[in-house]
Amino acid sequence: MMFPDDVITVSKKGKKEVRNLVGKGRFVIYNYLNPENGIDEEKKKRIVLNFDDGHREEYFIIPTSDGKRNLLIPTSEKEGRKIWNGKEAVDLDLLLNY
Repeated sequence: MMFPDDVITVSKKGKKEVRNLVGKGRFVIYNYLNPENGIDEEKKKRIVLNFDDGHREEYFIIPTSDGKRNLLIPTSEKEGRKIWNGKEAVDLDLLLNY
């Protein structure tokens, strides 16, 4: 197949690759704070991807022990979640669909 040069990149191994769009849409990333002190103690996050075609994917983002990389772990969707925005609890669906 022929691709425009603009979308071709070279990997660290020297292999040519095409940057290919898998999906686009909106996302929300949130972390988990200790409710007693407000500190992000575990450093884990959750990302919720809301694609333009209507489907949703969710992942935990867990830092590795050396802090150089993150693990992305697929997780199930939970209904009716509220997220603290620094002032108030906001419905996750409202954040994704504004």
